[in-house]
Amino acid sequence: MTYKPFDLRKKLRVFLLGLHHAASSDVSVTVQIALSVVVLGASFWLREWLHFMFILVVTGVMLMAELFNTAIEALCDYVQPAYDPRIGVVKDIAASAAGIGILIWTLTLIFEVGRMGLLFFRQ
Repeated sequence: MTYKPFDLRKKLRVFLLGLHHAASSDVSVTVQIALSVVVLGASFWLREWLHFMFILVVTGVMLMAELFNTAIEALCDYVQPAYDPRIGVVKDIAASAAGIGILIWTLTLIFEVGRMGLLFFRQ
């Protein structure tokens, strides 16, 4: 086995390429990223650092679930392009995991936006 040095630029390029593939194949990922950026920006602007980190973590978990779901679906479609009920079960389970992440993310954003609105109007 040969040793390959760590290449930060290559790792970043692969990371961004994967995110681009996921966002271009699923519009909901793009919308979720955009909403998170807006709420994170508001939290940053209000200097709510703990809430900023909380939103960042919840967004990260949601995006990881979405990316895993997208990867599993793409792999299933590659392995078995024809309809197969077993593949359908695998896709349903992956979608459920992403759904849980989205539900927690949505509830968190609703709570945080409401809290920030109250905070903004008190000032």
